[in-house]
Amino acid sequence: MDTPNQACLGEIVVIKIGGRALERNLDGLVESITRASRCGKIILIHGGGDQVTRVSKALGIEPRFVTSPQGIRSRYTSKEELEVFIMVMSLINKSIVTSLVKRGIRAIGIAGCDGPILEGVRKKQLVIIDERGRKRVIEGGYTGSIGKCHREKLLELLKISDVVVVSPLAIDIEEGVLLNVDGDEAAASIARCIEARGAIFVTDVPGVIIDGNVVREIRESDKEILGKIGAGMNRKVMAALKYVGESGGKAYICDGTSGDVFEKALNGECTVITKG
Repeated sequence: MDTPNQACLGEIVVIKIGGRALERNLDGLVESITRASRCGKIILIHGGGDQVTRVSKALGIEPRFVTSPQGIRSRYTSKEELEVFIMVMSLINKSIVTSLVKRGIRAIGIAGCDGPILEGVRKKQLVIIDERGRKRVIEGGYTGSIGKCHREKLLELLKISDVVVVSPLAIDIEEGVLLNVDGDEAAASIARCIEARGAIFVTDVPGVIIDGNVVREIRESDKEILGKIGAGMNRKVMAALKYVGESGGKAYICDGTSGDVFEKALNGECTVITKG
């Protein structure tokens, strides 16, 4: 793709790529990012939950998942699994950076805790729905929410690189601990922080699917749609809606297992989330 503006969504674009899409199509995604970086800067946040699960099991650590009263399923991060998370995310991060640098792209790989870029707040307690369907309060472990994103540090990194690759780790400065944070939340937070005009959430399905059909557009006012979306996708949509509501930019939920995700976003082959 030689046309400079063919896949441009803005001067700075945030893209979050889930671990499954990376595993299935790393080379294709890196090629898409390489082309898009010719006309703008890119911040890439990556996932890797399945990879963490596999390594945890290989080390004899059984992963644990919990469900919130809102129906959102998430990983419970013990101290042992946090160590696995850091190790696996570092490997994924550097694999992406290596693939980009090999193609002549100035890429820097960091974790959100570096700098720091992302400050988090450890969740002291979690309210979950147990196996009997009852609400229960458990110790929070090493998961957290994002409290602050440092805009100036990200912009400094973009001055010396084309692509910044970020692992979803934050630091709780008050407690002095690292935190596993949701990759979609991290991407939305960074996109708001740097006032990106576009954010792409890359997954392994064609977009938001309801009743077997891809929803082509979701507006900020359509929040009731969350109740119709599966537990994995609703977290992604919630993050995208927050970004759109606070920034006025557009978010896209696209399939990254084939093709060029930037072209898909521009051509309406994804679910687009807009303000209004």
